[in-house]
Amino acid sequence: MKEFLLIAIAYFIGSLPTAVLISKAFFGIDIREYGSGNSGATNTFRTLGPKWGTVVMIVDVIKGVAATSLYILLPYYLTSELDRTNFMVGLGLAAVVGHIFPIWADFRGGKGVATLFGMILAIQPVVAVCCVGVFLLVLYLTRFVSLSSILASIAFAVFILVIFNEKELLYRAFAIAVALLVILTHQKNISRLLRGSESKVPILKHRDRKRERRQAES
Repeated sequence: MKEFLLIAIAYFIGSLPTAVLISKAFFGIDIREYGSGNSGATNTFRTLGPKWGTVVMIVDVIKGVAATSLYILLPYYLTSELDRTNFMVGLGLAAVVGHIFPIWADFRGGKGVATLFGMILAIQPVVAVCCVGVFLLVLYLTRFVSLSSILASIAFAVFILVIFNEKELLYRAFAIAVALLVILTHQKNISRLLRGSESKVPILKHRDRKRERRQAES
């Protein structure tokens, strides 16, 4: 019974609509009525700018970490590593579901990538840092947050299944599910990427200007 209560609390934490609250409080708009219609960090970057996009991303990551760490409220899970990992996965997934279908925002949320990362950070920090590296590298090269998220999620599965060779079956299944979930929630982005119409985040503009000047000079 206590486990179910904590999973419900994790869902409520994940349901905190960070982007919606910020857009309404500081700009008088609902972020879901602009851009891609999602209430995640990527749409906030595009609509409200890098500053607020970063704030939303950080808070959404914290949601994942906080929800996944609720296991500490039950002493049993402090001594059983296997059961603790399984329970953390359940808590984290509840938070991700909450972010995608937030009860506080008419069940219209974001894609859950930042909250999912917070969950991974709480469970296995080394793998999380590796995934961040993949994400930042792809973002630097392309400025597509969607593509960065997709490749980072695939990298997560590779890290768990191959590089770190995690033995726990549930965790291996979770790694595969993460990659599939991110790909599934980015179907529209994938279509836009293939059509060449996907929007880039407004960062690294100085790099693009230098590249344009070099091309003009040549």
